[in-house]
Amino acid sequence: MNTSWTRILNTKTFDFSSATLHKTIPCFIVIYRKRERESKFKKIISTVMSSWASLIFLFIFSFLTSFRVSAQDPTYVYHICPNTTTYTRNSTYSTNLRTLLSSLSSSNSSYSTGFQTATSGQGTDSVTGLFLCRGDVSPEVCRRCVAFVVNDTSTRCPNEREVVLYYDECIVRYSNRNILSTLNRNGGVILRNTQNITSNQNDQFRDLILSTMNQAASEAADSPRKFDARKADWTASQSLYGLVQCTPDLTRQDCLSCLQQGINQLPTDNIGGRFLVPSCSSRYELYAFYNESAITTPPPPPQPPVSVPPPPEKGGSSSVLVVAIVVPTIVVALLFIACYYFLAKRAKKTYGTSSAFDGDDITTAESLQLDYRSIQTATNDFSESNKIGQGGFGEVYKGALSDGTEVAVKRLSKSSGQGDAEFKNEVILVAKLQHRNLVRLLGFCLEGEERVLVYEYVPNESLDYFIFDPAKQTQLDWSRRYKIIGGIVRGILYLHQDSRLTIIHRDLKASNVLLDSDMNPKIADFGMARIFGMNQTEENTSRIVGTYGYMSPEYAMHGQYSMKSDVYSFGVLVLEIISGKKNSSFYQTDGAHDLVSYAWRLWSNGTPLDLVDPIIVDNCQRNEVVRCVHIGLLCVQEDPVERPPLSTIVLMLTSNTVTLPVPRQPGLFFQSRLGKDPLDSDQFTTTKSLLRSVDDASITDVYPR
Repeated sequence: MNTSWTRILNTKTFDFSSATLHKTIPCFIVIYRKRERESKFKKIISTVMSSWASLIFLFIFSFLTSFRVSAQDPTYVYHICPNTTTYTRNSTYSTNLRTLLSSLSSSNSSYSTGFQTATSGQGTDSVTGLFLCRGDVSPEVCRRCVAFVVNDTSTRCPNEREVVLYYDECIVRYSNRNILSTLNRNGGVILRNTQNITSNQNDQFRDLILSTMNQAASEAADSPRKFDARKADWTASQSLYGLVQCTPDLTRQDCLSCLQQGINQLPTDNIGGRFLVPSCSSRYELYAFYNESAITTPPPPPQPPVSVPPPPEKGGSSSVLVVAIVVPTIVVALLFIACYYFLAKRAKKTYGTSSAFDGDDITTAESLQLDYRSIQTATNDFSESNKIGQGGFGEVYKGALSDGTEVAVKRLSKSSGQGDAEFKNEVILVAKLQHRNLVRLLGFCLEGEERVLVYEYVPNESLDYFIFDPAKQTQLDWSRRYKIIGGIVRGILYLHQDSRLTIIHRDLKASNVLLDSDMNPKIADFGMARIFGMNQTEENTSRIVGTYGYMSPEYAMHGQYSMKSDVYSFGVLVLEIISGKKNSSFYQTDGAHDLVSYAWRLWSNGTPLDLVDPIIVDNCQRNEVVRCVHIGLLCVQEDPVERPPLSTIVLMLTSNTVTLPVPRQPGLFFQSRLGKDPLDSDQFTTTKSLLRSVDDASITDVYPR
């Protein structure tokens, strides 16, 4: 009977005319009600299970989706939109740009190589672009990054014809000019880790960075991908990781030149830093910021397949068993993912973009503004005993801030030639500049008639204090002088080319070069500096400022200044460092009007070593000295076109394989035609000074004849 009713209950229709139905109706009712109760119970269990499963599924989906987005979205670094030329919506250029970006992000792009270029349109409406993925990322990561950045261009750089977008995993560039196979080192971006290296380890850490990164640069320049990454031991428990990369369309020489420039700009006093320009990038860290396995070892083996639990048995007990197994497993998995996500977030290092890339007015430095009373306290109310120098624009005092930081305080005199405009100019410029060969502005004060600049304290004072003092000259052997020359040229290169702004110093001289405790040079005094536009090459002025003997002829006589004006000043400075004599001290000496003329006479006679300071002549690398004299003469050519740019000078100093052109006779300096200098460089006298750069030998309001 039980079997019979089971069969009936499992059918969809019942035959109520069956005789057996009348005989067994009570049993049917009992069994039916029992099955009905079981069915209702199962429905309740099923509903509860379904609700739990839905909640768990939604939670997992939401969490994993947010985690996937955070983990996979490219990391934004920086973008450059010069805003020099724009396009209108629905213009031909706009159409060509959309076509180009679509081509770069299409499935046919070369994500496997990590680099692709494209061009769309013709004539003035043509647009050229490229993407470059970091050399260690997979094709899929590369594809995602490029697609993301292409969509991001309209947000970050709307209507701009020339754009560079930097992300951790890739960069995207496009322009209305041809950018392919062309070296571009403009608009450099410096980023640094916020944690500094221990001060007593600075030199060793810098040496390790430079040696590691230069090896990587050499390998990258020789490789088809123009990429290299490597690590070196720093301590027993820490390694230094470095990565360099160029766009593969560059020549070996252009790639190497670009990377060397970037390596020279790296902030080596931090535990991590990077330098970015459109054509190349350099980065180092004390943690593995790139995928080591993608560079040194084969890809990791595939993950083992996830085991699927067997299907549940029939009955309520099997459902409970599934819940008991699945729910704890899911909870454990969620906890694991949450921990991983938290640790991954925590492992990311915090970077701060160099202040050289902030706003363009005095509000840029508002965070550096100091209270006047705190400066009074730091200098003992500008005590005479704290005074360390005096120049044309005011006095310099040594002080100590409340946290113990030693500073040099430049208090501008109320009657100085530097007005509000010059003060604002110096604050803006110095606050924007971050380079180890430039003096660092720590703060300023503008209160009533008081205008004060607070600089880092540089204990060894200025270069002229050493090279022009017979008692101090012995402290500068040739190796130190050569190092100083290299540091000065790197500082000027940063001003001219490697910072976002193009800055002409206009008053480069020995007294404006400070020396730190290790005799590293730091260029100071930006009160006379000027900012150039992106495509600007020179400018005219009727107000000539600077120092006789260092000013280029075209600037001194016609008011024309450019980057080549600073190159001229650098050339004079190089000859002074080699000879240990001031340019002005040669006036009508040995038939020469100045140091430049004297150096040319010795070069023409084939005796350039006669120019060398007698203190170092017997213990110097003669080939280096002669090469520096050669470079100095090239820098003081009368025609600015014949003076080499700073990037070329760096190569001349660092590579013996670069052939130097033959210098021509420098033009006579204009003061020799005017007789005695109306404003001789010794007009202002200075005492022992940390910041002798306070324009101690400047001229103002001299109009060209």
